[in-house]
Amino acid sequence: MPAARRPPRDEPPPRRRERSQRSDLLARILIAIPAAIVVIIFINVGGLAFALFMIAVGWACLQELYRLLARWRPVAIVGFASVAAMVLAARYGTQRDVLEVAVATVPVLFLVVVARGQGHATVSIAGTLLGIFWIGFAVTHGELLRQLPHGNGVFIDVLAGTFIGDTGAYVGGRLFGRRPLAPTISPNKTMEGLVCGMLAAIVTIFLAGLFQTWLTQTDALLLGLAVAILAPIGDLFESVIKRDAGTKDAGSIFGPHGGVLDRADAALFTIVAGYYVWVAVM
Repeated sequence: MPAARRPPRDEPPPRRRERSQRSDLLARILIAIPAAIVVIIFINVGGLAFALFMIAVGWACLQELYRLLARWRPVAIVGFASVAAMVLAARYGTQRDVLEVAVATVPVLFLVVVARGQGHATVSIAGTLLGIFWIGFAVTHGELLRQLPHGNGVFIDVLAGTFIGDTGAYVGGRLFGRRPLAPTISPNKTMEGLVCGMLAAIVTIFLAGLFQTWLTQTDALLLGLAVAILAPIGDLFESVIKRDAGTKDAGSIFGPHGGVLDRADAALFTIVAGYYVWVAVM
């Protein structure tokens, strides 16, 4: 009787792999629930507390990004100051004030880099501005969105679609994944996972709209479609940066599930999209 075929050494047995996948999904859920509760509390409180929360999230993401780009020597203090100023400008001023802060950041950053007297000033400036324009504008749009009529509800809908869509992509990729989505950027992502994640995001926001009388089904579909398209782009955007930096995770605050930037990468794109979609349909 022929001996039973053993699985390859570098591949765990199917049962062990299934247990690992289940425990990984459970860990994602256990991390997401308390984080979601904290976010929802601040969204509902609004005001200065929410603005400060947006600044804190922005600073946490910036810290992780600048650590990834350490060899570029980004000027972290300018990045932190600019993000805080943009969010506060959105809270107490107008979009014009936000733009003025962003524009003023460029010459200020240049002067600081020159004063430090370091080499490779161009990449230092570029690395610093990457954080400001990627992360800073995202959390600033979060503050702008919160101030709109029903902005708190739209904000929660966008985040729900983003993170449930991410979970849908993860589960769909594990169950049905065959064709790589972007093998040179993120080898584990698949086309099947992308489709499952997009459908999950759209359905989540559409169902949420059924319980919100101020959100029409058409508007809910538009929001869901925007989130479904922008969330995977945001995810891949961070993956490119991490690959260039030669690291798997941006941070370790969530243990094996990475840092704040790893959890917020998709939301940094969808919050901005949610703001402009909601402004357009109001």
